[in-house]
Amino acid sequence: MSDGELGDFLDDEDDALPQAKLSDLVYERIFEQIVLGAYPINARLPSEIELADRFKVSRPVVREALARLRDDQIIVSRQGSGSFVMRRPASSTIGFGPIGSIADIQRCFEFREAIEGYAAALAAERRSRADAEALSVRLEELKTAVHAGHLGAKADFSFHLAVSEVARNRFLLTSLRSVETHVVFGIRLARSLSLERPRERITEVQVEHEVIYNAIAKGDGDAAGKAMVEHLRKARLRVFEGAQS
Repeated sequence: MSDGELGDFLDDEDDALPQAKLSDLVYERIFEQIVLGAYPINARLPSEIELADRFKVSRPVVREALARLRDDQIIVSRQGSGSFVMRRPASSTIGFGPIGSIADIQRCFEFREAIEGYAAALAAERRSRADAEALSVRLEELKTAVHAGHLGAKADFSFHLAVSEVARNRFLLTSLRSVETHVVFGIRLARSLSLERPRERITEVQVEHEVIYNAIAKGDGDAAGKAMVEHLRKARLRVFEGAQS
């Protein structure tokens, strides 16, 4: 979608779409331009005023989109100078799904940090020996899938789902199940990109799951919650990680 097409789309839909949706579109358009090299690493992005005019949206919409790009460590702001490209995500990210997909991945990870971090802490406090053994089985299934060279998205989600089951709170479990499609999509993208990296990256992801499991098995709720949140934050950033040179 060109800048002109995006502008026409926003003109047609501006009255119907909330600001958050507009910022998603602006976020993805800038994201796409960075990925395609229109703005190389260390390049300065146009000002908020210029971007607002280009996309025919308000400055607050642009400001929100830029803030999220900073959260994803794709751009960095320098006081008095503007926003600069910090890294260039892999080109495969923009071909993985329709417009809205990348923005949805970020939002879903934010949701998961809140829900799954708490679920992991509760799981550590409420787990039984049988629960720990069941989690161990899920962890081993994930390890087997990864070592076989598979993406392991379903095994990954099964482990996270099992953690929520051990938390023994049906609302947490239902919440995670309700976003299964988005979660699995994000896992597949993150893992498909990781497969393009050195083997150490896949091992790093597995170790993160093991840290979560060990904290739960030991009954350390604080450590389990922190390990889960840290894992999800790293997983989100891996999606937006710079392309290999």
